[in-house]
Amino acid sequence: MTFEQLVIFIATAEREHLTKAAQALHLTPSAVSASIKALETFYAVKLFDRVGRGIQLTREGKVLLKEARETLARVKETQAVLAELGNLKTGTLDVQASQTIANYWLPSRLLGFSADYPGIHVNLTIGNTATVAAAVINGDAELGFIEGALDEPLLSTTTITSDKLVVVCKAGTEQPKDELASLKWIMREQGSGTRSVLEQALKELSVDPATLDVRFVLPSNEALLTAVLQGGCVTALSRMIVAPFIENGQLRVLDVDLPPRRFTLLRHKERHRTAVAREFEAYCHVHA
Repeated sequence: MTFEQLVIFIATAEREHLTKAAQALHLTPSAVSASIKALETFYAVKLFDRVGRGIQLTREGKVLLKEARETLARVKETQAVLAELGNLKTGTLDVQASQTIANYWLPSRLLGFSADYPGIHVNLTIGNTATVAAAVINGDAELGFIEGALDEPLLSTTTITSDKLVVVCKAGTEQPKDELASLKWIMREQGSGTRSVLEQALKELSVDPATLDVRFVLPSNEALLTAVLQGGCVTALSRMIVAPFIENGQLRVLDVDLPPRRFTLLRHKERHRTAVAREFEAYCHVHA
């Protein structure tokens, strides 16, 4: 089994689709199919069942996927150790961040870090607080950035900077503060830092989040923003996101005093942290 065959198998198994795996790996579907077939033939084991027009992992395939992922992780660790020997001249850093940080806070830091270390490649994946924490725990990301606090014994948490949530509505609509529980709300999904911080803040204002009239739950800040600009509903978003729309008169901030929230850096307490990760963490503190 070659390293390339291992990578092709994992990509195919995760997507359960030859063409999608080929696209992700920049290969042809025939090359992916041939690699899988070669594995099955050489080891006399069936890895996928052809079900209709798709494919599914066999029991043997599921066993191999677990082993293959662990092998690939060990290879990445070896590559990371070698990269450290080059004094940050080369290397890769896997980072995951929740949406507000990834879209509005991290980009300038990534650009600055890349300018200082042009040989370092940073992979940024966007999720929510729950998925980012899971990625750091599982080793899919060395560093995670979330909005708000997190109580997870496996993770070390460090405050990088702070942010301010504001409750906004379309300009020209009346949304009195003393009727928060009766307003039509648009919320982020459960697991997002924005939602958890908002719900905690509402409790401190003696408003039970369970009593809110939540009309829609949307998976991104951009979706919330677009929906609120249509009028009729309110939502809570970072001031960084809504500032341009407040300045041009499209949105209005309600008189709701929400406490600041933390931007928090996550890293695993027990996993080895590469020199690249240590350097980027220090860079974020300096340029917070």
